[in-house]
This record gives sequence, structure tokens and C-alpha cells, in this order.
Amino acid sequence: MDATPEQAPPAPAAERREGMRLLARATLAELSAAWEAIAGKPEVAPVRGPETGLVMVRGRIGGGGDPFNLGEATVSRATVRLSSGEIGHAQLLGTDKERARLAAVLDALFQNDAHRPAVEALHRRVAGRLEAEDRRKAEETAATRVDFFTMVRGED
Repeated sequence: MDATPEQAPPAPAAERREGMRLLARATLAELSAAWEAIAGKPEVAPVRGPETGLVMVRGRIGGGGDPFNLGEATVSRATVRLSSGEIGHAQLLGTDKERARLAAVLDALFQNDAHRPAVEALHRRVAGRLEAEDRRKAEETAATRVDFFTMVRGED
């Protein structure tokens, strides 16, 4: 029988995908604070990157028509492996390599049962901040709303 510690089963795909989305939208300060709060940090080894490059953004005419190349976007990505074996990935818009590296580390920690609650707490904080930003933008937009209506003048 093998004496190595067993890894936690992989997180369900949808749950991990949502977590990766939130990590990509997290600020460097949020990611750094979450990493610093982790007790008993595992060793982290880079697998790929962090590196910055370009991806082609594609669109569709009318949302469902023929695809076309809209333009290029700058992205940063990283892949890391924890000493406990978990592999984390991150891709995000922009050129912040440290942010990509930390997001990949936290994605790997999300897959480890011992560290998952700390990463889920970060997910909740980021989701709350994003909801507040969306609500603020909606309120600002609603304040500039103009209602147009037609009055019937009685002349036909």
C-alpha cells in the first residue's frame, strides 16, 4: 500500500470554473491578502509562466450570425503545482503576471480540502465586490434614464 497522502477529489467542474472566473476578476490586493492569510503554505513550483500574450477575440454578427475577428486582447496566464500535487491554472485580461501567478496558486489551493475554505471566503468577497460594482453602475445608469412618451393631441 502506498504511504503517500491522498489528494482530495477534483472540485466539480462548474464550481471550479466559477471560482476561476472570480479569481480572474480579483484585484492583486485581494489575492495577496488571501495568500498571506493561508496557514501552512505549501511550496509552489511554476509549471508554465507567468507569461503575457495576445488572444484573438471573436464576435458574431447579431450575436448568432457569422463569426468575425473583433481584435486582439492582452492576457496573462500561469500554471503552478503545489508540493501536495494539485495543479492550478489562471488566465486573466491584462499584463499583471503576479496577479496571474497568485490566481493560479489559489486555484490549486481550492482543490485541497485543507485550504479550500480560505479560497471560498475569497470567492465570496470578490463576488460581493463585483455585485456592488454592478449595482452602482446600474444606479448611475438609471439616474440618466429618460422616459419618452407620445401624447395624443386629439387631431386625427
